Amino acid sequence: MAIILNDAGNHRHLLPLTFTRPVGQLRPGILRLGEGWYVRSGLAVGYRTEPYLAASFPIPEGGPQLEVEASLYPSDALVSAVLDLRPGQVLVHAGRALAFALESPSAPAPSDWATVPPYLNAVSFSGDVIRFERPWHLFQCCGQAIAQDFALLTEGRRSQRMSAQNTIIGDPDLIFLEEGAVVEASILNTKGGPIYIGKDAEVMEGCIIRGPMVLGDHAQLKMGAKIYGPSVFGPECRVGGEVNNSVILGYSNKGHDGFLGNSVLGEWCNLGADTNNSNLKNTYGPVKVHSYANGGDVDTGLTFCGLIMGDHAKSGINTMFNTGTVVGVAANVFGGGFPPKHIPSFAWGGANGLETYDVERALVTARRVMGRRNVPLDALDEAVLRHVFASTRS
Repeated sequence: MAIILNDAGNHRHLLPLTFTRPVGQLRPGILRLGEGWYVRSGLAVGYRTEPYLAASFPIPEGGPQLEVEASLYPSDALVSAVLDLRPGQVLVHAGRALAFALESPSAPAPSDWATVPPYLNAVSFSGDVIRFERPWHLFQCCGQAIAQDFALLTEGRRSQRMSAQNTIIGDPDLIFLEEGAVVEASILNTKGGPIYIGKDAEVMEGCIIRGPMVLGDHAQLKMGAKIYGPSVFGPECRVGGEVNNSVILGYSNKGHDGFLGNSVLGEWCNLGADTNNSNLKNTYGPVKVHSYANGGDVDTGLTFCGLIMGDHAKSGINTMFNTGTVVGVAANVFGGGFPPKHIPSFAWGGANGLETYDVERALVTARRVMGRRNVPLDALDEAVLRHVFASTRS
């Protein structure tokens, strides 16, 4: 048996983050969504996503399958309910399908997720449901994901010892250091939630952290960083300056002073020194952002919403991002003034205009950047980036 995480019509709504990954590969907490399903269920996990991503994120072959909406957070209660499904049943919450137990290899039709087929046996789910259907949902709901992932991964385990040179405010049992993690001469406050420091991660001297916060494996908080939770920094990130309620999926750098707030960054991004984003309009009104699915701006309903940035995007020093800016994959943003609020994938420039960033040059840069973390840009990665370039060129 396997669990198949189905994008279920949410892929375009989560762009630019999902240009390079299925919905189930997003990281709202310590774990990616797919990892959460695997750890809690013990079953193989596959992805039903866009055709150009299928080779990189395949579906396990053979055996019965449980088809689950990929945007759902895998809470213990939800995973248990999905595993209890029998062939011909569908798990339903508030009139929407959460998961199908398939009797045949065919997948649910896209319309089946919103309107449950009458020939299936509906099973009601009464627990809480957390969905990540828009990019900003990641920073909105990451606090809940951190708390549940922390409880899952630390139960029955003992944290590595932390240096006595640190100051702890709140419950010290809500701080967990994996093997090789180092925290020195910093202030850690757990009154708002837990703090998780991954394997071989480092919190340098003078950092001030308010949980909930995740620092992934081999990641670093630079000296004097000020972190307001809930925030998630995935593996191999380098983070400095001031960060408030933001998610960085992994392998990205915000290593210098500057403010990042209510934002989501993909992998292999780099924010130049003193890059800042606005997360609040001067009018204190709701923030609108570019939606690829809608073909224009949509109202987030949020007062605070900052920067959404796709994989491999970069900003030059002193870049200023306006409230609710969306930056596509492999864009290179630089120059004075505020750049446009929507910067397409493979764009090169800023406030003074945008040109197309040649895909061959972008791939050379990607190889260099990934090589610094000893990660190769393989043929599948290259094919995905070429597809994104071709599909967004207009």
